[in-house]
Amino acid sequence: MNKENIVKQTCKELGVTQKELAEKLGIHLTTVQKWVSSNEFPLNAEKTIKLIKENKLLKLKLEKFKTAFILIEEARG
Repeated sequence: MNKENIVKQTCKELGVTQKELAEKLGIHLTTVQKWVSSNEFPLNAEKTIKLIKENKLLKLKLEKFKTAFILIEEARG
């Protein structure tokens, strides 16, 4: 079973390009491209990517809570 490259998976999940991911990580695009082609990347990069994903998920959850609170306030009149 061939596991999908974490860079490709992350770009799909976040809806970003490899260039945009490189910018988020504060590294050069060629470094990200190397990780894709070799399917090897440093542990700190993997941890940072996981944090970026978690951050996006938490932001989405926060938006849902904000929407829920607005609806509750509107229902109260």
